[in-house]
Amino acid sequence: MKDELRAFLSFLRLNRNASAHTVRAYDSDVSQFITFMAGEYKRPRPELQPADITRQMIRGFLAELFRLGESRASAARKLAAIRTFLRYLKREGFIEADPSLLVATPKREQPIPRHLEVDEMSRLLETPDTAGPLGRRDRAILELLYASGLRLGELVGLDLEDVNLGSRLVRVMGKGRKERLVPFNQSATAALRAWLPDREALRRQPATGQQVRRGPRAASREPLFLNYRGTRLSSRHVHRLVRHYVASCSMRFGISPHAIRHSFATHLLEAGADLRAIQELLGHVRLSTTQRYTHVNAAQLMEVYRRAHPRAKAEEPTSAPPSPRPVPSGSSGTRS
Repeated sequence: MKDELRAFLSFLRLNRNASAHTVRAYDSDVSQFITFMAGEYKRPRPELQPADITRQMIRGFLAELFRLGESRASAARKLAAIRTFLRYLKREGFIEADPSLLVATPKREQPIPRHLEVDEMSRLLETPDTAGPLGRRDRAILELLYASGLRLGELVGLDLEDVNLGSRLVRVMGKGRKERLVPFNQSATAALRAWLPDREALRRQPATGQQVRRGPRAASREPLFLNYRGTRLSSRHVHRLVRHYVASCSMRFGISPHAIRHSFATHLLEAGADLRAIQELLGHVRLSTTQRYTHVNAAQLMEVYRRAHPRAKAEEPTSAPPSPRPVPSGSSGTRS
């Protein structure tokens, strides 16, 4: 199935507009399944055919994943990749029926995503030392992440032309190559304005002392955030710097750039923003995905209910209830 897998990955890249990260993930998941099949059939991978994929083989693969300690979410993701591959094989005529149709999807756990409270987020934004150019860059990164709720990949993929400081809008290329416009606040605008002169200096004078080589395609793109060498900042670098600043100002663990995105959605909802509007800002296709990014405690739910339900206000007492009469001394408090 080597040729079929290669053609499938090309289909994802060219017809589905899948990102390079998505294509690599599908390649890894389907290749792992094919390797499992080769072990079960005791045949080399090149000898396997699409017809060798059976329902029992898929179920055996899921059982092996659980035996290896894979989470339900990982198993469900790998099963989804296999199903997409099988749909492609069926559409292209390599198989007559899809054997994955009767395979149940592992029920996923629904963990509450980590997020920061408003005061914690304020401390985090103030943590970078803005006396130096890299500190001003880091402050702009944190401000823009929190102001717009961008994904990590969306942030590092931003070019200079994608940001309109006058209108306070950023053009984002999200998952599936879907473009959206996201607003940001005045605080992020000020941080970006402070960073842009430093960005120009890094671009013109790389820290290596040599001019950075740029191909004809890269010359037309000017990354918004640069590293000390004057090249585009990587996702791994941003992930490390966020963890560094969180460790400097908080005792919280496991806070990543994605947790700032969770905080963005949560704080908007707590302030009364509409869930559908938050969905558009985050670039989610399904509203159920947006709901996982939000955290509403019981007190907030009761307050929303009290303010919104037409009968709730009528049931509120207008004054304090009268205190019970004191029972006279020596009396049982009941009539004889």
